[in-house]
Amino acid sequence: MFKSIAQDVKQQFAFGNRITRLILFNTAVFVAVNIVRLVYTMAAGFEPASGFNQFLKYLSLSADLSFDFTHPWVFLTHMFLHIGFFHFAFNMLFLFWFGRILGDFLGDHRIYPVYLLSGITGAIVFLIAAPFSHAAMAYGASAAVMGIVAAAGTIAPDFNMRLMFIGNVRLKYIVLVLIALDVFALGSMANFGGHIAHLGGALFGFVFVAMLQRGSDISEPVNKLFGWLQSLVSNDSRMQKKKKKSPMFARHVRQSKGRQSSDSSQKQKSGYQEELDVILEKIKEAGYESLTAEEKEFLFQASKK
Repeated sequence: MFKSIAQDVKQQFAFGNRITRLILFNTAVFVAVNIVRLVYTMAAGFEPASGFNQFLKYLSLSADLSFDFTHPWVFLTHMFLHIGFFHFAFNMLFLFWFGRILGDFLGDHRIYPVYLLSGITGAIVFLIAAPFSHAAMAYGASAAVMGIVAAAGTIAPDFNMRLMFIGNVRLKYIVLVLIALDVFALGSMANFGGHIAHLGGALFGFVFVAMLQRGSDISEPVNKLFGWLQSLVSNDSRMQKKKKKSPMFARHVRQSKGRQSSDSSQKQKSGYQEELDVILEKIKEAGYESLTAEEKEFLFQASKK
């Protein structure tokens, strides 16, 4: 059973869209962190484990700027971190519902940038508001998800979403209610830092779509960065494959020079097709602009054949 589940997850991660991958990644982190929590609790004799809070601190955004800048990874890790089930479940449901709409209207390649930049904007707003909040740290995907919610509502305000017991409701009214709930929650000062961070994420979603409609795409630098990182991984993978070729393999190649030309041609064609498949997959994931100059030249030559 577990092997089958692992295969299903692997397949979804490989062939699913970016919303699916974000949900799977958040789920993996949620499960892993709660396993760590269980281990700490068992080690403490099923008493409250202070060690887990220390562990959590190094993955969460702190209200202490000096800690954040000496542990810069928290600006990213905090937006994938959930402890409570309902916090996690509602964030993933909203990500699924609104992320599909945003991906359909703006393209799947803009999902990661909106998620990440909304989360970072929420983090900045949280830090600005920290003196007025009693929150010591922040974690969760809420600000990132609210950015996707706001962006979806801005690009498709009249899109109908079917709600249980209510029926069809236009997206703009759902987004308005969600934002209003965060605004009203500020008055109670309960989780002030969290709610202000949500609003920061939503603000980025609005601004992103507004700028995109004016011809400025903020997601491009992020996608270029992803493309560059992917090219590094691809190049490293190809280098590893080359290193695996032993001297014995080289001798074997020299000895096989007298073989029929059809065998050599078949191998060359296989390598050529493999290279082409890698480049096409890269375009699908990060766009044409993510290709290196060498990859663009290879694709240009392939188009002539």
